[in-house]
Formats: sequence, C-alpha cells, structure tokens
Amino acid sequence: MSWTAFAQTTPPAANDSLWDIVTSGGWPGILILLVLVSLSIAAAYLVIDQVLSLRRDDILPPGLSNEIAGLLRDGKVADADEALRARPSVLAGVVSLALATREFGWTEIEKTVEDTLLERSAAMHRRIDYLSMIANLSPMVGLLGTVTGMIFAFRQVAATSGAAGAGDLAEGIYQALVTTVGGLVVAIPALAAVGVLRNRVDTLMSEVTMHAERSLSPLRRRMIASPTTASPRIGPVAPAQMRGTKVNPPNVETAPPVPADPTVGQPRTPPQPRKKGKS
Repeated sequence: MSWTAFAQTTPPAANDSLWDIVTSGGWPGILILLVLVSLSIAAAYLVIDQVLSLRRDDILPPGLSNEIAGLLRDGKVADADEALRARPSVLAGVVSLALATREFGWTEIEKTVEDTLLERSAAMHRRIDYLSMIANLSPMVGLLGTVTGMIFAFRQVAATSGAAGAGDLAEGIYQALVTTVGGLVVAIPALAAVGVLRNRVDTLMSEVTMHAERSLSPLRRRMIASPTTASPRIGPVAPAQMRGTKVNPPNVETAPPVPADPTVGQPRTPPQPRKKGKS
C-alpha cells in the first residue's frame, strides 16, 4: 500500500480547542469541571500556604537554642524568657512553656515539652490533611462525571433503539472521560504535595525536639544536681479537726476542767449476792 492510499483512507484529525474539550461533556460535565477547578484553587492555596509556613527560620530561628542554653547555664531564667519572647517561633513556644513549669520538677518539664510538640505537630498536619482530602476527592468527582457521561451516552443509544452507531457511542464516552482527566490532573500534584509536606513537617519537628533538649540541658543538669524538696501534699482533714464546725473539739485553754473520776484506777470488786430475808 502506497503512502497516498494510506493518506486517503485515514480520516483527518479533529482540531478541537481547549474550550471544545471542556464543553464536550455538556452542562453536567461543565458543572463537574467547575467543581474540579475550585478544588484545584483550594489545593494551590494550601500548598503555597504550607510552603510559606514551613520555613526553617520561622520554626527554628538560627542560634536560638545556643543562646537559651547559655542564659540558663548562667542562671538567667528571666533573660532567657525575654529572648524567647523576642523571637517567636515553634521552638520558642515549646521552650517557653517548659520554663513556665520548672518549679514542678524535671518530670513535669519533659511532659510539657512532649505535649506541646504533639500539639504543634497536629496543628501543622491539619492543613496537610485538607490537602490530602482534596487529593482523594478529585478522582471521585472526575469518576462521577465519567459515570454521568456514560449514562447519557447509553441513554442516547436506548432512545434510538440501537440505531446510534459506534461513532455516537464513542463520542459520548469521549465526553465522559474528560472529567476523569480533570480529576486526575488535580489529584496527582496534590497527592505529591501531601507526601513532600508531611516529610517536611516530620523533619522540622524532629529538629525542634533536638533543639529543645539542647536548650533545656543546663536546666536539667542543675535540677538533677540540686533537687529541690518537694512540697508536702495536702491530705484530707477529718471533720472533727476542722475549725468552725459543729464537731470542733473545745479549746483546751478556754474549756473548764473536767473533774477526775474517783473510781478510775481503783480495783473493781465483784458484786455480792443479795441475802434473802426471813419470812
């Protein structure tokens, strides 16, 4: 077969514009594509927001841990607190809350650091979870458009009692697959961004943990070397020992002396049986 004959039998390629492809699914397809466009805008906003929020200088200011460690080594806790307030960040918040609980002992400081790190990590992952939801939702929205388009295509075949040819059925399927492509176009970059951002958050939080331990290490050594005596626990007081109650015992100084019982300390004699009188 010559090239001329092959060119004559090959149908000319359709030159569809982008607008023709978008509107090929009809009004249902256009509505679903508008939903996908909205999801893509939300995903782009979340990605840009996380990229700007997860900057290292905003979470781990350079030299802050060494500065705080030096001040705590010299016993300047107030100056350390002022330095933390002057450079707000995730690390500064964690160390500041830890210093606020230093009077309760090192165990309470460790618990505060752990709880604060978990809270900050959850807050950072919260927006990434929204992005993950968009990545999972976009293919489902595209699949909805595909199913809707297939329904309309087979409805046309049923309405014509099978008179519609393969070209009409292929055109309907082509229109239905446009929304599937739109859903995948939104989902694939969003899913990739979720993996990168989660890895970024985990890396930064592990570094925050390391720098927090480095900042508080002088305080830990000082508290272990000179442990403070724990304050006594306040136990429950019996009602008879409370002042101002009805069962409060009288004051010894103001109460009148109680006379001693003369029988106390004397030996007790057994009772004698009664003698019966003469009748």
